[in-house]
Amino acid sequence: TLDPGVTGILPVALGKGTRVAQPLLTTGKEYVCLMKLHAEQPKEEVLSVLEQFTGKIQQLPPVKSAIKRQWRYRNVYYNELLDLAGTDVLFRVGCQAGTYIRKLCHDMGSAMGCGAHMQELRRTKAGPFREDKSLVTLYDLADAFVYWQEDGDEKELRKCIKPLEAAIAHLPKIAVLDTTVDSVCHGATLKVRGVAWAEANIQVEELVAVMTLKGELVAVGKAKITSKEMARQPSGVAAKSTQVFMQPGTYPKVHP
Repeated sequence: TLDPGVTGILPVALGKGTRVAQPLLTTGKEYVCLMKLHAEQPKEEVLSVLEQFTGKIQQLPPVKSAIKRQWRYRNVYYNELLDLAGTDVLFRVGCQAGTYIRKLCHDMGSAMGCGAHMQELRRTKAGPFREDKSLVTLYDLADAFVYWQEDGDEKELRKCIKPLEAAIAHLPKIAVLDTTVDSVCHGATLKVRGVAWAEANIQVEELVAVMTLKGELVAVGKAKITSKEMARQPSGVAAKSTQVFMQPGTYPKVHP
């Protein structure tokens, strides 16, 4: 979601695609924020505080928030100063899902001793979706729909509405053999012997996307062994699905 007054990237899932929203909820976000200081500060002080609030930080959610108000830790991946003009601080922040930028501005203002508040905020990235590559306005969508409705031309509509695979582009992938696809579609655990290849550096319990050799999304699940073990072990469980997206029967069933 986007809070009132905040603009930018907001992934919207349609139809059966709503099921892929869950893996997106935990993805990192990027924002460009205009923070208003309550008194001018030297550039060195602003840079110092931005660095201080990079890494693992502790946050108390605002009084008006959708979650229980208790202290929690969040990761801020980077804070980059873009411009400083008087009491206006423009910066880019990359952070873990669930980080409150409004509260971040308040806390940084307190650390500088002058106070501060968030004046404007724009989300520029949400998981695999970026403003410079993925942003579609409602006007774009409306025009594309008219082209399709009146001329039967779906080219522009396909630019606006992405396939499921676009929503899990950020997840590490495990590709399975064609003979394994249908069993995974029926909810079976993915065995090592059914793995065609796996991306490097997959860790135990990491969320992964199970794909066909053609790049189609079959399921999302948790890895039960590392990618190195998948390549080395002759047997065992590679991953267990938490959500299955492909319909059974899409690939032929293999009888033992």
